[in-house]
Amino acid sequence: MSILVSPSLLASDFANLQSECEMLNESRADWFHVDVMDGVFVPNISIGMPVIKSIKKHARKPLDVHLMIVDPSRYISQFRDAGADILNVHYEACTHLHRTVCQIREAGMRPAVTLNPHTPVALLDDILPEVDMVLLMSVNPGFGGQKFIENTYRKVSQLKEMIERQNLKTLIEIDGGVDSETAPKLASAGADVLVAGSFVFRADKPKERIAWLKDLK
Repeated sequence: MSILVSPSLLASDFANLQSECEMLNESRADWFHVDVMDGVFVPNISIGMPVIKSIKKHARKPLDVHLMIVDPSRYISQFRDAGADILNVHYEACTHLHRTVCQIREAGMRPAVTLNPHTPVALLDDILPEVDMVLLMSVNPGFGGQKFIENTYRKVSQLKEMIERQNLKTLIEIDGGVDSETAPKLASAGADVLVAGSFVFRADKPKERIAWLKDLK
């Protein structure tokens, strides 16, 4: 399977969000990655439902929505109604993770669970069969443009072994510090989906950057 690319709109030009969405529609990107931050779970505030609804009007590809918020189970139906296709919740933010994952699937979205850099992948062993994807944060969540955490490669390999041992098709997504140096190594380690923000949106030719990521082996 070729790498899936989910460009992070957090790094886009918010004053020209429609044109940024159209660029992604015309590119080889697979999904639109949308970061939701509440200023409590992470020390930053980003976008909410009204902006997601606006993105959905222009996006011709699935919305990969990453919730960096406390108590995400309170908002599952609202994010579905706003247009989320994949809903990522943090392991660290969910007291009853299994229940939350089931609610996401029952709401008609694909459930995914996210781990912060310090959280071991072994903690996901029981929930893996219930989720479509695991997102590994390769930077501390909350801000774009941070330095990649090298331990991520080992975590990807460990998670890949867990998935294969259970004979699952769970995807591994990476978010943070994806660039020309880290992306090939992540693909080699077993990553399936790469989230790229600055690397795509600050490039002179963003569609070519996306194509380069897509062609990684």
